[in-house]
Amino acid sequence: MNLPNKITVARIMLIPLFLIVMLVRFDWGTISLGTKSMPVSHLVGAIIFIIASATDWIDGYYARKYQLVTNLGKFLDPLADKLLVSAALIVLVELHYAPSWMVIVIISREFAVTGLRLVLAGEGEVVAANMLGKIKTWTQIVAISALLLHNWPFAFLSFPFAKVALWVAVIFTIWSGWDYFAKNKHAFLHSK
Repeated sequence: MNLPNKITVARIMLIPLFLIVMLVRFDWGTISLGTKSMPVSHLVGAIIFIIASATDWIDGYYARKYQLVTNLGKFLDPLADKLLVSAALIVLVELHYAPSWMVIVIISREFAVTGLRLVLAGEGEVVAANMLGKIKTWTQIVAISALLLHNWPFAFLSFPFAKVALWVAVIFTIWSGWDYFAKNKHAFLHSK
């Protein structure tokens, strides 16, 4: 297994740590951020999520720079993104920080695209994420990070950045899903 794939696996392994920090009721106290405060566990969870998300860029950079792109990496990288994002979104619903319908839309798109990838893989095609898919992933990461951080630092401005970012993420999620299916409709038209 090459270095980019090891980084991707490490990202997957951070997910249980993130879940434990966010869902087990640790009494680490609260941290004040100006006039706002949040549980320290949420700050730690946000940091874990952001670090795990940043490794997505790192593994991709190394894979391209050193020509270490593999079919395993093309499979693992989007899987790691989907697992991390889905886990975080479900935590946000559990904590009442994100509407469940938005999370259902995002996760449903991820399942649908994964299913299409499996159909394509059965036909010998391995499809890497396109630019719209990458934008979708980063809008989701920004929205989740803002929600995990309780809208900090935008809370000082009374601007609902986290909510706006989540709407943007939902829009890009739907758009990129539509684009992915439109570009790969041959998988349905010619399937046996």
